[in-house]
Amino acid sequence: MRAVEALERIAEALERIATPAPLPTDLSGADAFLWRSDLKRLDPVRQVNRVELSLLKGIDQARDLLLENTERFARDLPANNALLWGARGMGKSSLVKAAHAEVNRRLAAGGNRPLKLVEIHREDIEALPLLMGLLRENKHQILVFCDDLSFDAGDTSYKSLKAVLEGGIEGRPANVLFYATSNRRHLLPRDMMENERSTAINPGEAVEEKVSLSDRFGLWLGFHKCGQDEYLDMVEGYVAFFDFRLRIPKRDLHAQALEWATTRGARSGRVAWQFVQDLAGRNGVRLSSPR
Repeated sequence: MRAVEALERIAEALERIATPAPLPTDLSGADAFLWRSDLKRLDPVRQVNRVELSLLKGIDQARDLLLENTERFARDLPANNALLWGARGMGKSSLVKAAHAEVNRRLAAGGNRPLKLVEIHREDIEALPLLMGLLRENKHQILVFCDDLSFDAGDTSYKSLKAVLEGGIEGRPANVLFYATSNRRHLLPRDMMENERSTAINPGEAVEEKVSLSDRFGLWLGFHKCGQDEYLDMVEGYVAFFDFRLRIPKRDLHAQALEWATTRGARSGRVAWQFVQDLAGRNGVRLSSPR
């Protein structure tokens, strides 16, 4: 009898420390969510940190392609997983969030159900199959987004991503699309791929496995460093959007913006935005979207 009681106490203790079961997935409360893998749940994001689509300068082709792909998916038409790769600060993650907002604006105009956006952090990629399973039976079209995705040497979680995108026995749910941003075109560091080539029995096959991860993305969008004219267009776009009431000649605005970029050692959309924030702060102007 004592043995039975001891086993019951052990069973109760194991239940208390066990990982909680996934919570029901209700996406009706918001249009954007954050995946919490530790709690196995989606937390609604009431105010998404994003910029207006019109403010993203110098990426017109990428913008149009991603918008078209996203809208097709939102309307339950065939679309591709997308990898946005390239230079830092050129609007990769901003474009994903802005495209989501623009597509939902178009859907609302037609009385259609909104597209949902779910962000998963890079460190939670191993939990992606669980997330996909939770979303599989949902009535909404869902865009799963991972920002700054890449893998380091010895990291095998990329295999979970490969199986989920294409190739696994379940595959990607029909109502889910996956977008990722990365500074790397192939998501893996070059030295990792070179190491595979030098140590493998069949170097070609080893490297092919690494490169094939990017091949799971049907849409590749490259983002490259912007030139001086594009950078100044970005600055002017922000100034016009926020309706700065500053009496500053364009020549002086350009000179200050270029000096700011020189101190940062780069020209990009992010640098342009940081300059505009500094300019507004120095002149006592609050940044708020026009009504």
